[in-house]
Formats: sequence, C-alpha cells, structure tokens
Amino acid sequence: METDDKKPQTPPATVTKTDAEWKKELSPEQYRVLRQAGTEAANGAVYQQFKKQGGGTYYCAGCDAELFSSKEKFDSHCGWPSFYDPANAKNVKTSVDYHIGVARTEVLCAVCDGHLGHVFTGEGFDTPTDKRYCINGVALKFVPFPVKKDKKPEETTADKKPD
Repeated sequence: METDDKKPQTPPATVTKTDAEWKKELSPEQYRVLRQAGTEAANGAVYQQFKKQGGGTYYCAGCDAELFSSKEKFDSHCGWPSFYDPANAKNVKTSVDYHIGVARTEVLCAVCDGHLGHVFTGEGFDTPTDKRYCINGVALKFVPFPVKKDKKPEETTADKKPD
C-alpha cells in the first residue's frame, strides 16, 4: 500500500483512461486488482502494514479519490483491510458480481471504476453498520492525519512570579 504525507489533489468527477494508460501508471498487482477485478493474497505484507497504520485517510490508488477513513477501520481477522462504512460515500459504489458463480456485492471506486473488493453484511461484527467492506490493500493509498504541533502550555496565575 502506498503511503503519502499529504492529501492528494481531488480528481475530476470521472477518470477515464485507456488500458495502456492504466498499465503505465499502476504496478502490475494494482492493475490486476483495480482493472481486472483481481484479489491480492490474504495476510500479505500490505495487510500487515494496514494493521500497523494509525489515523488517516485511504484514497484510491488509481485516481486519488477519497474512499475510507481509519475511523471506520476494524480488524475482522479476514486477511484484508476492513472498514464498516465508506468515509465519502459518493466515491464508493457497489455492483453485484457473479465472478465465482454466486452473487456478491462488489465495491468499486465511483470515480475511476476501479475494483476495490467486496462488501459483506450480517456477519455479526460489532460495528454500527454490521457491514464489512473487505478491500484489497494495493487498491488503497494511505495518508496519515496531520500531526498537531505541541502548543506551549499557557501560563497559569500559579506559575507567575511576583513582581
């Protein structure tokens, strides 16, 4: 998973590229997942990295659209990054897919149409939505929340020296 120090520029409402452009801009694994609806291996290095990340925002690795917040992430122990709700619902859409012969709800980036993963409901997780957005980590870019600089504590009357 890519990590960046600053928030990416907001993409246009729709990002459309040729297959050749996607292949040039994405890593082979990102291309396989985002453009060919692939799935990364469970419990890989990207998932281990995800588990260690603190607060921040997750963006689409294909187009920089804001997708999820660490405030909605949870450890479902499934081997992939999990969120219970999209941070910016206008950038996440779903569609029914039958790639494995049964109906599943696919999660896509609404801006570039990149495959992100799947959403599952009714699994009994103690989350506000009882949903698990199971997302491929290579489809995400992480930007930590800005670190607040320590302010010098204000002087109290007890700290003042008499004149």
